[in-house]
Amino acid sequence: MNVLITGGAGFIGSHTADLLKKKGYKIKIMDDLSPPVHNGEWPDYVQGKGYELIKGSVTDKKQLIEAMKGVDYIIHLAAYQDQMPDFSRFFMVNTVSLSLIFEIILEYKLSVKKIVYSSSQFVYGDGIYISEDGQEFFPELRSEEQLKNKGWEVTDIKGRSAKFVPFRENQKINPTNSYGLSKMASEAMALRLGRTYNIPVSILRYSIVQGARQSPRNIYSGALRIFVTQALAGKPITVTEDGNQLRDFVNVEDVARANILMIESSKTDFEIFNVGGGKGYSIKEFAIMVKEITKSDSEILIDGRFRRTDTRNAVSDIFKLKSIGWLPINTPEKSIKDYVNWIKEEGFDVEKIVENIDRGHRRLV
Repeated sequence: MNVLITGGAGFIGSHTADLLKKKGYKIKIMDDLSPPVHNGEWPDYVQGKGYELIKGSVTDKKQLIEAMKGVDYIIHLAAYQDQMPDFSRFFMVNTVSLSLIFEIILEYKLSVKKIVYSSSQFVYGDGIYISEDGQEFFPELRSEEQLKNKGWEVTDIKGRSAKFVPFRENQKINPTNSYGLSKMASEAMALRLGRTYNIPVSILRYSIVQGARQSPRNIYSGALRIFVTQALAGKPITVTEDGNQLRDFVNVEDVARANILMIESSKTDFEIFNVGGGKGYSIKEFAIMVKEITKSDSEILIDGRFRRTDTRNAVSDIFKLKSIGWLPINTPEKSIKDYVNWIKEEGFDVEKIVENIDRGHRRLV
């Protein structure tokens, strides 16, 4: 069977390709290799493995047509991720590309057996909270005034702290940024077009994915990339808000297994699954893990900066995916160790990376 992985030069795509290869699949990887994730060249970890490497954009219909020829399955990972106000780009890359995939399948009568679409925990926004009197409610984005006054917790209508409920696939979704909005639109389109034209679709809402090969070049990097490079450079490990916000981390190898399960199990047709680590950690706890694993003398600096569209807590309930046989088997500690080893092996200039992170932090309040 032939599998096309869009965005396959990224760390999720490449780990998925490696696992597919072990299972006997033939792999096509399509990627535009654009900055900041890439530098225009194919990374070493996808070369010399027998993959068909196609440099091209998922928003270019002609290039996408060529990539999709002879393909049985498509794992659509290509995405634009950032917190910049270039709103249209999120939809052009994340939503239009998916519509093109369906368009090409129908126009050229391709025998694609399934599309696996990578969505995100971001579609939930702040999710569901429970007030002190036991009422469930969906909070709006915390106001800038509240954040400037260091009012970090989500509160109910009476201003009392509320209890966070882990995200469930069947709850209302309410994204807080353009990335999440583009994913929400893509999910709805995938399920509607898939059912209408009998093209099976599976949607995966990833939690924060971590592990080796995660590009350290993004200015708006995740906690793993920020904390590890700061620790290795001997710089302060910078934690936003008060450090008590909860996050759910999942290892990239576990995500690769979930991606392949979508292909191999018909139980996943037209279904949405959370893919997470099964446990929430405070950002402060995670910073301590990084400090201990890297044996760094770096100070953990909690300075009250914030990003306007960040959610307070983000932890997914993974019962649904576990019920069909998937389990997260790797810990955040393994993700950190793998990433530290990879950064060192690749010889990245951590000082320069930290400079870029500092530039990104200056855009925070």
